[in-house]
Amino acid sequence: MFHIIVCGGIVPDPLQTLEPVKGPAGWGLKNELMLPSILDPWASHALYEAANLARTVPGSKVWLVSLGPKAKLQQVMMTVAQKAPFELVVADGPAGGFADSFEVAGALKAAIDGIGGLDTSKLLLFGGWQSASRGSGSTLQILGEMLGVTDQFQGVDKLTVGPDGSLEVMERIEGGAYLVSTCAGAPAAIGWATGELPEPPNNPQVGMANMRLVMPALQKAKPAALDAAAIDYLAVAVPAQKRETRVVKDAPVEDIAREIIDWINS
Repeated sequence: MFHIIVCGGIVPDPLQTLEPVKGPAGWGLKNELMLPSILDPWASHALYEAANLARTVPGSKVWLVSLGPKAKLQQVMMTVAQKAPFELVVADGPAGGFADSFEVAGALKAAIDGIGGLDTSKLLLFGGWQSASRGSGSTLQILGEMLGVTDQFQGVDKLTVGPDGSLEVMERIEGGAYLVSTCAGAPAAIGWATGELPEPPNNPQVGMANMRLVMPALQKAKPAALDAAAIDYLAVAVPAQKRETRVVKDAPVEDIAREIIDWINS
């Protein structure tokens, strides 16, 4: 059996326009609390893989540990709770992508340390290989080191558990190839890419079972003391859009192709 911790934060819906602003507490997003949010896409894959693994290995349990504002987490959990069974653990804090990775990892560790009955010898630490808000890819690695988990794998698409409890991990590497590694078993940290599972359908029964635990978890969430001065940015801006368009009628296909090639080569 495994005790699977999935670390996942909430991020603004990617269809929204995100405008960075600097306030008294440092950098953030304009009207961040008003933006519709979703569970980080990479963390979603980690959650689906965790639920599937727990289903195939009897006695396993899944916790979703999230750092974010309680009000936004409650909204997101109304949807996420219907996807897979888990127990929510909340650290009440900022959800934007401007917090320092080390500070975030420390807040997550404090939340994980408060989980009753967690057996670290059976721990699988799951999370996103990347993130839509904290995309440095370092938070999960730092958290693993804080928890004493030294067997770490990033960019994972497949995890296979052997009869003896060993783990075979398939990681993405350059050139579209994979690196297949084997470790003796838990504890291990797995940074998921997209995995191999589709998004599960909504299951209202799973959602109702989860929400019975989600609401108490949100109510007893402790504030995460992040040091706003731990990291600063000299400037933050939305990438500028550049568009060069001209309309030409009745141009030969060969001329269009040649012009495109010249533009690419330039």
